[in-house]
Formats: sequence, structure tokens, C-alpha cells
Amino acid sequence: MDPVLPSDADVPRRDPVPLVVPPVTLEGRAVRLEPLTLAHVPALTALCEPEIFAYFWQVLRTREDVEDYVATALKAAAAGTEQAFAIIERASGDVVGTTRYLDISRAHRTLEIGNTWLGRRAWRSRVNTECKSLLLTHAFESLGVMRVQLKTDSRNARSRAAIERLGASFEGILRHHMLVRGGVVRDSAYYGFIDTEWPGVKARLEGLLARE
Repeated sequence: MDPVLPSDADVPRRDPVPLVVPPVTLEGRAVRLEPLTLAHVPALTALCEPEIFAYFWQVLRTREDVEDYVATALKAAAAGTEQAFAIIERASGDVVGTTRYLDISRAHRTLEIGNTWLGRRAWRSRVNTECKSLLLTHAFESLGVMRVQLKTDSRNARSRAAIERLGASFEGILRHHMLVRGGVVRDSAYYGFIDTEWPGVKARLEGLLARE
């Protein structure tokens, strides 16, 4: 006897057209996100300090490390699985970090925001909040994604607090998820936003930015 399956009429539907994420420049009040290139390597290298990468999946120390990091991002962009950005401080024109869309699923219209790191000068500023606002707005309003996820080391209390402050829903811990920094076993905390939540999340972000 065939199992009884729920009717498709009882569940949400979304546009089945494959997701495409082309390079784009996103402008905010304090920052500009522009497509990452090898030309950004010297400025990013100058930002590298060990503390920045305490919970990151790798530690970038040298220009060669950063070149490899950027080259890998560009290969992923060419394959359509990632789209990376340099974070530019508009007032000075300086590069203050990098972020990206990754784990882009064309068939399922989902992606992740991650691989974000900032120079110390940008910590505890509006930069991270504005970057996330720009990326989320573009994802939901221009690209038409269904879901955006974020993940971080489960021990990284500062990163988890920053994600929760944005209004992301905690979705659980993926245990023994990754080997990082030369063999460290990492559990990853997963968070997500879905399209039906976006209006409320957008209002929350606008409120946060108005206060910063």
C-alpha cells in the first residue's frame, strides 16, 4: 500500500527558477561591498592579526596566505557556488575586511553569509551590522532567495551574540562539523533567516542601524 503523502496544496511554494548570484557592488552609509579581487590582497594582508582568526577556519598570516584565500574564492565564484566581497569603509576608502555569499544552492534558492572577517579597527562599529543588512536585503529582495543561513564556531560567544542580535533563528549545533586550523575539531552553531521572516528582520536591522 502506498504511503499517504501530504498534498502539495498544503505547503508553501517558491519560484523554481535556478538561483543566479552575479557579482554586484552594494552601497551602504558607512561601507561599500565590492567584488573581491586579487587587487585587494595587500590591504587585506595589512589587517591580518592572529586574534582576528581565533575562531576562523584558518589563520591568515602572510600575503601568500591571503592570495591563496582570495584565489580560492574567485574559483568558487567562477563555479557559481560563492560570491565574495571586499568591505570598504566609505569615509576613508580603506579596505576593512571581507565577507561573502557561499554554499549557494541554485536549485533550492538558498545561500549562506559567511567567511566574514574584519580588521580590529572595524570591531564594535556599525560595519558588521550594515554588511549583514546589505547582504540580506540583496539576497531576499533582489535575488529572491528562500533561506539564508549563518554558522559559527559554537564556542565563539561574541560571534553568536552578534548573529542573534540581527534576529536570526538558532537552528542547532552540528557536532564535529569541521576540521579547522590544522586539525582542531569544531562544532558549528547554525542560524537562519527565511523569506517569510524578512519584513520583521528588515525592520529590526533598520532600528539597529538607526541607533549605531
